[in-house]
Amino acid sequence: MAIKFQYNKTSLGDLGKQLKMRQKALPTIKSKESALRSEVKKAKEAAQEFRSQLSRLEAEYDYMVSLWGEFDCDLLRIADIELTDQKIAGVRTPVLKEIVYEEKPYDLFSSPVWYAAGIDLLKRLSKLGIEYELFNRKMELLDFARRKTTQKVNLYEKVQIPGYEDAIRKIKLSKSAQKIVKTKQQQAGEGQML
Repeated sequence: MAIKFQYNKTSLGDLGKQLKMRQKALPTIKSKESALRSEVKKAKEAAQEFRSQLSRLEAEYDYMVSLWGEFDCDLLRIADIELTDQKIAGVRTPVLKEIVYEEKPYDLFSSPVWYAAGIDLLKRLSKLGIEYELFNRKMELLDFARRKTTQKVNLYEKVQIPGYEDAIRKIKLSKSAQKIVKTKQQQAGEGQML
């Protein structure tokens, strides 16, 4: 990306301001990138932990698989999932606040004894599944923001800052060359007058 400029003091001043702004912003952007990288790693580890817990619970579910045929599926359903937002390094990420379940009452005497344990297992399975999906989403959001921030760091470090420095150097060299030519012309003019 070529920096567009003119060979004058106004352009030199503008380029100097742009360069200073980017040089001041670069450490902040780098620290944001580092923070996002760390948070992506944490979210990934948390998602993996939820996945392993979910696998253990699924094994419990499979252990009772022969009993699930007689389970009344209308006894439990998710009525609502309440989420909140949490900002991490300027990125809004979802956080599970609460899962609202709707439970139908059932007769404790005529229903199988394991219904209470089954309902509890289904609640734990659904909670872990939702948390797993939320952490995956959080990881995706943070990783996307990290990639964009990395692109900005690279743009500043490798393209814009060197481009502005080069443009400033060219203007200064041009001004120096103009001064040298002007001085030589003045000296030549004084030599002709004598």
